[in-house]
Amino acid sequence: MTPVTPNQTSSQYEVTEPEQKIESLIEEVKPESELDLEFLYTRDIEFRQETIYFIVVDRFQDGDPANNEGPNPELYDPEGKDWGKYWGGDLQGVIDKLDYLKDMGVTAVWLTPLFEQVEALFVEQAAIHGYWTKDFKRLNPRFIAKGDNPSINQTQETKDTVFDKLVDELHQRKMKLVLDIVCNHSNPDFSGKKGELYDDGVKIADFNDDQDDWYHHYGEVQNWEDEWQVQNCELSGLATFNENNIAYRSYIKSAIKQWLDRGVDALRVDTVKHMPIWFWQEFTADILTHRPDVFIFGEWIYSDPRNDLSVEFVNESGMTILDFGLCVAIREVLGQVAEAGFQLIQDVLDLDHRYYGATELITFIDNHDMPRFQSLNADRQMLRLAICLIMTSRGIPCLYYGTEQYLHDDTDGGNDPYNRPMMEQWDTDSQIYRDIRLLSGLRRLNPAISMGSHWQKHLTADVYCYVRRYHDSVVFVAMNRGDSVTVEAVDTELPDGEHTEVLSRRKFEVKDGMLYNLELDSQEVMIFSRVGERVKAKTIVRAQLNNVKTQPGERIVVVGDCPELGNWDISKAYPLEYINTNTWFGEIPFNESAGKLISYKYVLLREGMSPLRENLVCRRWVLAPEGTVKWRDKWATGRES
Repeated sequence: MTPVTPNQTSSQYEVTEPEQKIESLIEEVKPESELDLEFLYTRDIEFRQETIYFIVVDRFQDGDPANNEGPNPELYDPEGKDWGKYWGGDLQGVIDKLDYLKDMGVTAVWLTPLFEQVEALFVEQAAIHGYWTKDFKRLNPRFIAKGDNPSINQTQETKDTVFDKLVDELHQRKMKLVLDIVCNHSNPDFSGKKGELYDDGVKIADFNDDQDDWYHHYGEVQNWEDEWQVQNCELSGLATFNENNIAYRSYIKSAIKQWLDRGVDALRVDTVKHMPIWFWQEFTADILTHRPDVFIFGEWIYSDPRNDLSVEFVNESGMTILDFGLCVAIREVLGQVAEAGFQLIQDVLDLDHRYYGATELITFIDNHDMPRFQSLNADRQMLRLAICLIMTSRGIPCLYYGTEQYLHDDTDGGNDPYNRPMMEQWDTDSQIYRDIRLLSGLRRLNPAISMGSHWQKHLTADVYCYVRRYHDSVVFVAMNRGDSVTVEAVDTELPDGEHTEVLSRRKFEVKDGMLYNLELDSQEVMIFSRVGERVKAKTIVRAQLNNVKTQPGERIVVVGDCPELGNWDISKAYPLEYINTNTWFGEIPFNESAGKLISYKYVLLREGMSPLRENLVCRRWVLAPEGTVKWRDKWATGRES
């Protein structure tokens, strides 16, 4: 297993050797000392402060022309006019532009799949996107140096490919690598060949000669409302894996682990709705056992908080997802200027309580499967509003490559493949580039954005004002998609006095927590920030409790057998922060108890009533001697005192 060590980010910490008494304690609960102690310290990485940038590798930057023709030169268009063929983007091109991305405030780079693809056309399309995999253990030769060995196995020790150089260059800049993976399918029918799969160059499966049942053979999905068909039938003619086959499951998990061993920090998982949740539970458990500090998010196409199945996936699969629900609302409100206006966005946020982790959803305004935002609305100011919205609202913002340069092609309405143009310019002074740089820094500076609750303060079709709050840190946002307007009074929750607006640097006076006669120009956004005192300690536990369904006036505290949790005295227990009716969260500082085994439980405090304690003996945790870890717990049915 790979140890948990610093990965060049402020949100990861080295786990050091604990005291001898803790080692003795561990030995009592396991027969042999093969279990690494990191298992007891962390369940996953903190990712909420990141700003993700999503790159279609072939369409970003050609850093190495020598690899352009690849194994099949017929699939390469040197003029960049055939949208179905390769245009030359590669990993060296990504390396060449890392400083451009870092200076913009990008902290995590998501790349389309880097696996070896089939080298043929299917419906006049080559696999430039990376989702028609031939070998999950080999690099696409079009993305690496011509002399690089594409085998992950054979280069594990030397780590001398362009891919390894990319990982190193990212980590030197304190940036993370997000790898796109697909577990649902391999490749479609190419001239009679379909689903030919290789394990580091050795053929192991063939859809047309499937003696070992690696694939489902039920044809394409006919009824998209039939859950069984969605999970077992083919998506667009792609050979669909049979997840019941243990050989397949072992292969796909071992392949992904090899990529993690090479330095990948996070995984984006394709087409998760097309496989049963038990598979994902097993997959995430195995991956997180191998690397507890990896962050995982999936693509449930057009997920929505009103869709029970996608909500269940977020809550029970072990990973979060791309927030299509919020994306669709933003595109309607700011891209298509829907009459209902910002109420559509608030309607989505009002359902955050359905998720166990709404603050970890991946937010976005467009991607490689839909027309770019500017193909909906070419108004650059509307794009600016949309970017400012995802950079200040709950969730982890993800930007599609080129958005900061207003990159779009409106052919056929901007639909696939025209939503994947070649990156054309690298202007570090564009309005969007500067906004992203500023707001990415604000996200890391002010915990109210990354971890806090969301409070609507003023809402009309055209004007939206909201507060993000965590402890005494506050961010107030006001945006106007319509004509100039004056908001008579709006509660900002900021302390009284003069405050500087983040984007324009103008000064405003707050009285009684209010901004009076706030003038918003047409399509203007204003952002105010107040950063409170951050929690500091040897060990910080980010505790999150879900499934409690609190009512107004109720509070949640954590009580336990240590000084930091009151030594079972509820009056001295540690209070959590309200995020929504289903989520309470808090950063608990541990100094005296750092590195020790503790016991704890949650208590619901109700005005004028006895405390409601969880109905369980207690929860137990061995705290890391230093660093930041997470607890993710569900409320156990309570018992009154």
